[in-house]
Amino acid sequence: MRIWTNAKLATLSAARSDLGAIEGGAIVEDSGRIVFAGPASDAPTVTNAETVDCEGRWITPGFIDCHTHLVYAGSRAREFEMRLQGATYEEIAESGGGIRSTMLATRKASEEQLVEDALPRLDALLAEGVTTIEIKSGYGLDVEHELKQLRAARTLGERRDVEIRTTLLAAHTLPPEFDGRPDDFIDLVCNQIIPEAASAGLVDAVDAFCESIGFTREQTERVFEAARSAGLPVKLHAEQLSNSHGAQLAAKYGALSADHLEYLDEDGVRAMAQAGTAAVILPGAFYFLRDTKLPPFDLLRKHRVPMAIATDCNPGTSPLTSVLLAMNMAATLFRLTVKECLKGVTCNAAAALGMAHKVGSLEVGKQCDLAIWDIESPAELVYNIGLNKLHQRVRGGR
Repeated sequence: MRIWTNAKLATLSAARSDLGAIEGGAIVEDSGRIVFAGPASDAPTVTNAETVDCEGRWITPGFIDCHTHLVYAGSRAREFEMRLQGATYEEIAESGGGIRSTMLATRKASEEQLVEDALPRLDALLAEGVTTIEIKSGYGLDVEHELKQLRAARTLGERRDVEIRTTLLAAHTLPPEFDGRPDDFIDLVCNQIIPEAASAGLVDAVDAFCESIGFTREQTERVFEAARSAGLPVKLHAEQLSNSHGAQLAAKYGALSADHLEYLDEDGVRAMAQAGTAAVILPGAFYFLRDTKLPPFDLLRKHRVPMAIATDCNPGTSPLTSVLLAMNMAATLFRLTVKECLKGVTCNAAAALGMAHKVGSLEVGKQCDLAIWDIESPAELVYNIGLNKLHQRVRGGR
């Protein structure tokens, strides 16, 4: 057992409307789980436990990055230059850049090379208190290389003390060998890639890119049906570039989350609220693409849809490896509050991964994942730009 005492706690329970701040708090851990989190005066008497004096520091739950494309090969810095010269996301994709260029580099890379390339990105996130991270495939776009990406993601969880959740995003874009045959590619995704990834135990959820440059609602629904047959929950890249009504489709299938959502309308918001589907906000992509269309935050608040925040770490539209900066962007670009930002990388991010029962708040029964901070106020975690005040990261009580 271990006890953290002389601390300030931001418990960040999803059931509370505030941060759940506790002055003079303590946390008691046993076998990797929280058995007490509250005022030190109420803590149970424990003998033969290691005691950690936090010296007045703040403790939050370990952060959760619930939407990343962390495993890939190559760089798209040249496309960044093109975008600075005025090229659009669609124009870059149509010229052979975009996701396909990363696909070619990822297919050429060995599994070990993918792991080695991803480790610095992962380490940057861990250094900011991240204890759980979602990693998507989507740069292999065939059976062999999609599974290679997923295996590399699982290996990262063996190389580092972090919880990895893998998401199969084979329906990301059309690979060149299927040019003009999108339905045939969806056949491959549904009939081979999803079943093989599921049978190998490599995947925790299935995602798709429902968009004008991605896949139609009908094709996406076929992917969701295949995921359902494999017993896997779904997520969706929805309403990023246009309103394809993907959020409503995601809600129909009880999706864990719908992500991006710049063009989301109120019907989509209502559907998400009724289905319990979280909204994942990705300010890094909004910033990097210099977008101007804001997600409908007032509607999301009105209908009480939980809002998560993630880095969307990827080589093309959000090469971001800082959850702290993602929170600052969400506050400055989207006017989210400090409370919304902190819940966005804790309890709401856990909901977006279907893990609210396990992580995301300082509550009895949850995994003892903590971030201990040298700060005077939790607002500093959103306010600072480029300053990391993490004192210690704890995962499973270690």
